[in-house]
Amino acid sequence: MNSPFSKIYFLLALPALTAAISACDGANNAAASLAQIAVYDGTDRDRRLIAAAKSEGAVTLYTSVNKLQHGNPIIDGFQQKYGIKVTVWRAGANKVLQRVLAEADAARFDFDVVNAGAVELETLHREKLLQEIKSPHFSDLIPAALPLHKEWVGTYLLAFVQAYNTNIVKKNDLPRTYQDLLDAKWKGRLGIESKDYDWFYSIVKDLGEAQGLALFKTLAAKNGLSVRNGHTLLANLVAAGEVPLALTVYHYTPEQLKRKGAPIDWFAIPPVIASVNAIGVSKHAPHPNAAILFYDYLIGEEAQELFAEMNYAPVNKKVASPLKDLPIKLIDPVVSLDESDKWTRLYEEIVLQGAK
Repeated sequence: MNSPFSKIYFLLALPALTAAISACDGANNAAASLAQIAVYDGTDRDRRLIAAAKSEGAVTLYTSVNKLQHGNPIIDGFQQKYGIKVTVWRAGANKVLQRVLAEADAARFDFDVVNAGAVELETLHREKLLQEIKSPHFSDLIPAALPLHKEWVGTYLLAFVQAYNTNIVKKNDLPRTYQDLLDAKWKGRLGIESKDYDWFYSIVKDLGEAQGLALFKTLAAKNGLSVRNGHTLLANLVAAGEVPLALTVYHYTPEQLKRKGAPIDWFAIPPVIASVNAIGVSKHAPHPNAAILFYDYLIGEEAQELFAEMNYAPVNKKVASPLKDLPIKLIDPVVSLDESDKWTRLYEEIVLQGAK
């Protein structure tokens, strides 16, 4: 640095170096700001959050829920209440997960909030892409809706129930336990969805792994299982009489068909297995205040009432749930991730191949 040329080069480079340092400081301050906003619990939290969110004016949502699109009362309600535009990108849960991971690999962070299944959100937690939130609504939620790390929260439950055709199956004949399904009267009359390995391992673990696996092996071999792709299709086949009794349909589907006059009803063999739909805030959210405000909104009483009207089971205890009297056992997303290969293989070997 003693030559004149070295000194000139240093002077020329100094502005760029100063700008780079300022940019790094700005990025660090932005990250610190999001972390501070996310856990702030002062009495003026809502006032400050709303004001800052309105200033940002927008929030980007990636979701797997086909009802969370523009024209939906939840999205419309948020936009009308706060004057904040919600940009929605929707796809299947796996595609939502893949897009978030691909963008993260490219150091591109376009989304503010992600809404999908708990398994997908738990994956993003493990990838360190979600921000821990401290929301005043947490005290109103069922305990199972909130993991200890608080980087995602449940928005509603989807329960697996059993559906039957009321013209073919008498209510008094319905099975009360999974052991009852081994009765010869169910031979050729049972249906199941092709990808429900999460439900399968939850039931097997509840029965005791050895006993549960033995029961499903016997069931598939003795009475058979008609395997169908899609829960809605399976429910419609029950209503049509093609599948007299289905083991895995979502609780709201037969209820919707029943209201339309279809000969279908549902019941539940305990325990009732349920999956959790969840929401999380990006650790790199472009609109952090609006993201947290939208997160709060989805688990608050107003949006939870709207979820209930769409036949989803709310996680907010202030809102009546169609599942309130049922013995619910939630699918564990940690087990789903850590033991996926094992239970997918067993489901295919015992249920899918055994059904043939």
